[in-house]
Amino acid sequence: MGLLEPTLEALRRLAGLDPALWTVIGVSMQVSLAAMAIATPFAVGAGYLLAMTRFPGRRLLVVLVQSLLSFPTVVVGLLLYLLLSRQGPFGAWQLLFTREAMAIGQVVIAFPIVCAFTLAAVQAADPRLHEAARLLGASPLRAAFTVLREVRFALVAAVLSGFGRVVSEVGCALLVGGNIAGHTRSIPTAIALETSKGAFTEGIALGIVLMVVALAVNVALAFSQGAGQGAAAGGHGSRSVARDAAGRPAVP
Repeated sequence: MGLLEPTLEALRRLAGLDPALWTVIGVSMQVSLAAMAIATPFAVGAGYLLAMTRFPGRRLLVVLVQSLLSFPTVVVGLLLYLLLSRQGPFGAWQLLFTREAMAIGQVVIAFPIVCAFTLAAVQAADPRLHEAARLLGASPLRAAFTVLREVRFALVAAVLSGFGRVVSEVGCALLVGGNIAGHTRSIPTAIALETSKGAFTEGIALGIVLMVVALAVNVALAFSQGAGQGAAAGGHGSRSVARDAAGRPAVP
């Protein structure tokens, strides 16, 4: 009974579009979506280059990217705090305790996730696809887009995994954002604050939103994986090289 009343009140406040709650939700979505929009193209490009090129130190970079997958987000926040504080090298930019600083932290967190997923997906792709594209005269950029198109479902999974990680992280957002009401207070930091104050209604309401977001991400992830398997089963999908009317490999 003790949890039922605050839970019902939390649902009422969400349904009633409580301004305080939805401001927090808006900050989280804005920062996380912006961070993914910035991180994704660079991470996909880096993952592709690591998979398709060979150069001294490549193995070290691969190990570094894979190691960053489990790097604590609070340590990322600490490093950014030291860099962006007044005594830090970038203190003059005055980014500390802003949404921009939160987005930078989430870009750092999301980058290795998307990069590692892309690396694994491109390495698992049929190498004949890239070779056929180059033999048919495609530029390196066009050949890269051809390969990435074939592993698009894995890339969607990478982006969704990265978004799920950044939207729920609390350590980095708390350190570089400052948890300022109406400005940098995100869903995870608000839950931590409200629960510590004994305001369980707000914590439960935001927890429900976070669980709904996590569920939506997992459903989208399962759908993208299922679509990828279906494409692979139909006409060999990403494991085959497309053929044109003359029976030659064709670049999509």
